[in-house]
Amino acid sequence: MTIKEFAHLCGCNPQTLRYYDHVNLLKPVKVDKWSGYRFYEEEQALAFVKIKNLQKAGFSIDEIKGLLDKDNLVIYQAFEKKIAEEEKRLQEIKDIQRSYQTEMNNIKEKINEARKRITETMQGYDPSEEFGISASEYEAIISNVNNLFDNITVSDISSFDYEEFHRGEEAVEEQEYLDLLNNPDYEIVYEKHGWDNVKDFIDEFNEIENDVEYAIYLRVKGSKAADNIAFSNTLLVILIARNTDKKSNFTCNIEKSEDDKNHFWLLKHR
Repeated sequence: MTIKEFAHLCGCNPQTLRYYDHVNLLKPVKVDKWSGYRFYEEEQALAFVKIKNLQKAGFSIDEIKGLLDKDNLVIYQAFEKKIAEEEKRLQEIKDIQRSYQTEMNNIKEKINEARKRITETMQGYDPSEEFGISASEYEAIISNVNNLFDNITVSDISSFDYEEFHRGEEAVEEQEYLDLLNNPDYEIVYEKHGWDNVKDFIDEFNEIENDVEYAIYLRVKGSKAADNIAFSNTLLVILIARNTDKKSNFTCNIEKSEDDKNHFWLLKHR
């Protein structure tokens, strides 16, 4: 029986039979070495029915292969197990549906708490000496930070990591971030050591590339470390404001200096 005749018997497309042959589910009994035509026996239609139904029920190719030579009792038991798995998964989806709105409301509340915490911290910070900016310029920076939260859409909320934005004392660093300077995925594009204030060197590195992931890493002394939230957010917003035509991502990590000197690194993802 040719593949076309066998496909007609099984009520399928010949392409389906070619696929089953390719994945070693249902091999033809003969392949003409000259023409390449596939030939099947009528009895193979029973195997086709078994494969088709198992596939429709969600069994994987490997699972189907393991059931092909089993009798109907084993097949029915496999169906019962699959039904139990699907019912469990359906219940999990229903549970997710019931908790969805509660979790959305909770994350919205956390975002608002983060906004309030960051805003209050920044309002109590004087950036004039560190960054050389006026009170009105700093108010604009705080406003831009708030705009970040305003622009978070409902679809963004589930993926918004407010702890990543607000790296407070309780935030847990990822292991790779702890050794960022030796991370092979990043290269240092600028560094400055022994400086007093960011305003002294910010013009040396504020030109950034488009569509690049940047990481800023600082080891600082004194009040800079204590004011790390306001310090880092002010630095990031200044960089973004000076490169409004660029679409690049920034992260900023600040640690206390161990040698009583200030250190700055700008790295980009390779």
